[in-house]
Amino acid sequence: MPERSKLIAVVDDDASMLKSIERLLGAYGFATKVFASAEAFLDLDGPAEVDCLLLDIHLSGMSGIELRYHLTASGCTLPVIFMTAFDDEATRMQAQSAGCIAFLHKPFVANLLIGAIERAVP
Repeated sequence: MPERSKLIAVVDDDASMLKSIERLLGAYGFATKVFASAEAFLDLDGPAEVDCLLLDIHLSGMSGIELRYHLTASGCTLPVIFMTAFDDEATRMQAQSAGCIAFLHKPFVANLLIGAIERAVP
């Protein structure tokens, strides 16, 4: 039986970013589920069967950092890759404190994202 594609959940409130990442990950053989908000991810039982979460930090509503803490508090050990267009020291420190595999500054090059995913889900 062939191994299933790794499923990457992507949470970002920018529709064009979601579409771009979905295409990119598909080209590299990853399955994706996209969500326009942290709440949508939680409402649709997001963590079930997901191998890695690519998560924007600055979302309308619940932030990516808040979502990460919520998942951790509920016992979810899903590997998280944070991404943000606002790269400052305070944001980096928050992301690292929340626990992440990688921190990507938008726009990022494809190989940085793919490398981070491969480290998260070998």
